[in-house]
Amino acid sequence: MYSYSELLTRISEAFAANPFDHEPKELYEPITYTLEEGGKRLRPVLVLLACDMFGGDIEKALYPAMGLEIFHNFTLLHDDIMDQAAIRRGKEAVHKKWNSNTAILSGDTMFVLAYEYVAKTDPSLLPAVMELFNETAKQVCEGQQFDMNYETRSDVSIDEYLMMIRLKTAVLIACSLKLGAILAHADSAEANKIYEYGIHLGLAFQLQDDYLDAFGEVSKFGKMIGGDIVTNKKTFLFLKAFEIAREDMLIKLTHYFRDPIHEGTEKIQGILDIYRTLGIDKITNGEIESQLFNGISVLESLTVEDSRKTELKELTLGMMKRES
Repeated sequence: MYSYSELLTRISEAFAANPFDHEPKELYEPITYTLEEGGKRLRPVLVLLACDMFGGDIEKALYPAMGLEIFHNFTLLHDDIMDQAAIRRGKEAVHKKWNSNTAILSGDTMFVLAYEYVAKTDPSLLPAVMELFNETAKQVCEGQQFDMNYETRSDVSIDEYLMMIRLKTAVLIACSLKLGAILAHADSAEANKIYEYGIHLGLAFQLQDDYLDAFGEVSKFGKMIGGDIVTNKKTFLFLKAFEIAREDMLIKLTHYFRDPIHEGTEKIQGILDIYRTLGIDKITNGEIESQLFNGISVLESLTVEDSRKTELKELTLGMMKRES
């Protein structure tokens, strides 16, 4: 069995051995810029972890794993344009460093490259692999559209929000794990279970992002703190606060989120004070822990030896301490 750090190193080596130094450089430089830091590279590592757990050959899963990472980063390029986010992973977003047209075109190219890499797999497994990837790519786009729809709605429920982040974030993490299982020729029932585990992991991951956007540290989180508050984004924290706030606190919340006078630092601090008073930080952490423990329950139901589940269990529990 490989450790998480060993698989992360292997993924990094694979990207280094396959540089995107093609022409025209104006198209490919933003792609290299996006992938060179790599972020956590959680998704490709999950592909390899699942493949290894089910007894597969990780070398045969490398290209599909890279394809998922390229696809994930493509979505980030386009998301940053839609959200007008200036920072990604502690550095300038592509549309800021270059321009929006370049970010769109480089992102489109990454989408094509993602398919190219995912398709580099055992021909006998290709139909199942492409069916999974196509469905996931479609769901991610559906999730993004729901997210955009919610910007203009005042009646979004927490259930609707969880459905949206399931599509926008969790399905790609679940896809990573199921892809690894498929590439290891795992039983379909086991592959479906590891997918379910991935959904819980992905929901926890996005809820943790919501939490860190409000209560994290810029130096560790890699993005501006309070960005969701400034843009009135309907996160779990936002929705839960409006759900449980009583009249006096509800008036304050509405005042901060709807009064254009309150912007920037003043607005962020005001909302964070309300969140703390309402215990939103503790409620959100409770929801994160619930998702992670549900995921561990699914993981434990897999028929593979317990020793082969160790890395995923440690990853799951480690997310409770995640700061970036």
